[in-house]
Amino acid sequence: MVRWFNRRAGVNDEQKRPEGRDLTDLLAHNVRWAEGKRENDPDYFKRLSALQRPEYLWIGCSDSRVPANVITGLEPGEVFVHRNVANLVHRGDINLLSVLEFAVETLEVRHIIVCGHYGCGGVQSAMDGHRHGIIDHWLQPVRDVAESAKDHLEEIADPEDRMNRLCELSIEAQVESLRRTPIIKSAWQRGKEIYIHGWVYGLEDGLLRDLQCDAAP
Repeated sequence: MVRWFNRRAGVNDEQKRPEGRDLTDLLAHNVRWAEGKRENDPDYFKRLSALQRPEYLWIGCSDSRVPANVITGLEPGEVFVHRNVANLVHRGDINLLSVLEFAVETLEVRHIIVCGHYGCGGVQSAMDGHRHGIIDHWLQPVRDVAESAKDHLEEIADPEDRMNRLCELSIEAQVESLRRTPIIKSAWQRGKEIYIHGWVYGLEDGLLRDLQCDAAP
């Protein structure tokens, strides 16, 4: 049982805790994780807290099944991460642009990876013909890609294969959008060696695939 304070009524109400994993489980897992790190490397957190200098900026999908550190085998501090629905690069997105500028100018990353995944719910929602709310505006770039590649996509008979191909094409389009941002253009003009890559992740096999759509100075 958990006690909640009803401010409007000015009384305490007892209710059952919502079903599902208790948040204290997460805190307990954190304690075990931190203790394990210290046992294996006593200076781990001291070293981690002293400096953040990752080589990679990861622009990925918000999907909870695609955690950048886990699927690349990288430790905390080794990859700077920005995630949004369908891993899109809106050139008016102040959040993304702030992350990009900080990664390029302060962290001085060398590689920017745009990573989407097959079976992306955002890509599917962009193309299912239904209204979903404000997310419809966010997903417009996916529909733009689909329209520009309409003939190519219609040649793919299997609906799942067609949607996965659209996921790939959208990733390639985001690489191109990144390449055209003033932040990247300015960095390249000043001689910074920054390379942009497009990858796609397979939920069914856990593998990353390089789409060979790199952009370089």
